[in-house]
Amino acid sequence: MSVIHQSLSTSISSSTSAFLGHNNLKSVKSSNVSIPGRINGVVKCVATPSAEKTVYKTKVSRNENMGKLQAGYLFPEIARRRAAHMLKYPDAQVISLGIGDTTEPIPEVITSAMAKRSYALSTVEGYSGYGDEQGEKQLRAAIAETYYENLGIEEDDIYVSDGAKSDISRFQVLFGSKVTMAVQDPSYPAYVDSSVILGQTGQFQKDVEKYGNIEYMKCTPENGFFPDLSAVRRTDIIFFCSPNNPTGYAASREQLTRLVEFAKENGSIIVYDSAYAMYVSDDNPRSIFEIPGAKEVSMEVSSFSKYAGFTGVRLGWTAIPKELLYSDGFPVAKDFNRIVCTCFNGASNIAQAGGLACVSPEGIKAMHEVVGFYKENTDIIVETFNSLGFKVYGGKNAPYVWIHFPGQSSWDVFGEILEKTHVVTTPGSGFGPGGEGFIRVSAFGHRENVLEACRRFMQLYK
Repeated sequence: MSVIHQSLSTSISSSTSAFLGHNNLKSVKSSNVSIPGRINGVVKCVATPSAEKTVYKTKVSRNENMGKLQAGYLFPEIARRRAAHMLKYPDAQVISLGIGDTTEPIPEVITSAMAKRSYALSTVEGYSGYGDEQGEKQLRAAIAETYYENLGIEEDDIYVSDGAKSDISRFQVLFGSKVTMAVQDPSYPAYVDSSVILGQTGQFQKDVEKYGNIEYMKCTPENGFFPDLSAVRRTDIIFFCSPNNPTGYAASREQLTRLVEFAKENGSIIVYDSAYAMYVSDDNPRSIFEIPGAKEVSMEVSSFSKYAGFTGVRLGWTAIPKELLYSDGFPVAKDFNRIVCTCFNGASNIAQAGGLACVSPEGIKAMHEVVGFYKENTDIIVETFNSLGFKVYGGKNAPYVWIHFPGQSSWDVFGEILEKTHVVTTPGSGFGPGGEGFIRVSAFGHRENVLEACRRFMQLYK
């Protein structure tokens, strides 16, 4: 790691001028304006009557829950601010380490499988139309064998989708508006926003930066980023992500055992998000189903987005055990199957061909190489902020680094970093009130961009 630090330090001076030179606004030239209607030195104001416009409105009322949402969704808001910054500094080299979007090419062993499937569609023998809404049988079996071997999850427990984010919204439709829910605080904002839209919550309470009727399970450095379950009230649904986005923390086996026991005691359902499981580098669980008894209280959603670079390809899956039952004994999986068949026609057959290649021995090896690349980026970012004296969290089992700026507004820090270094990060408060005072830095980036961003951080905070 010292080699990385030396490389960063020796490059500061050469990179400083490259990005600090854009901090001044271009001068705005004034121009003469002629004023019509000047007679004998008197200026007359000539008003043009504006035609009255009648705006047609339907008689359909807006979903009142949409009005509860605060501002824009976090990542489009960041994109908006980045766009405004680029207009202000058109010559700046803006580096994005904000939204968790992958940057490295998809391994060829995977794209070649998609290309082969794509070309086959132009032949009579290779053409296929609608497929099974649950996903192709071969892919479902391969996912079950690859990620849930010896865990009791079978092919017909797997539902292939167009990504974990899409499934999160389908879960909300599945559970309906009358359930109560809990989320880690901070957490991925899609959990809360989709809950708001479905009408599960009360109004946003500005004094505490929380929605009514949501249980925010605070995750801080003081509690090891795992909530004090003794202080958490009972809810129907518990959204839990490990390794966590945004903190980067992976829950231990002992902690997840406590979570499963807590859910059983309360009769709750855990929605477990394992989208970053491949980044786990120690013996922490990669699936909730590694915990005894979890199949009776848990369902799991995952994705190829951060493993194989499928953020644009869109392919994920949900695993729902047969043992997971509602209070009346009806299987949760049967209702989810109905949701899928009603709202979804199945993932792209081309994307599924890529998914099948992902879980081949060659594909798994290639995905580990991509993940390893991002983990090296993470090491560079962690070492940079450690060397600057910051409290740094995450980064070991996830592609996110969680950095503390005590006493400062997350959005203010975001703005200062963007203004002075032209680097886009993510404000922690966008993930919930527990994220205030933190910044998330993503390791998804080309290596030269990550190194350059770290040089700029060192120049700003040295």
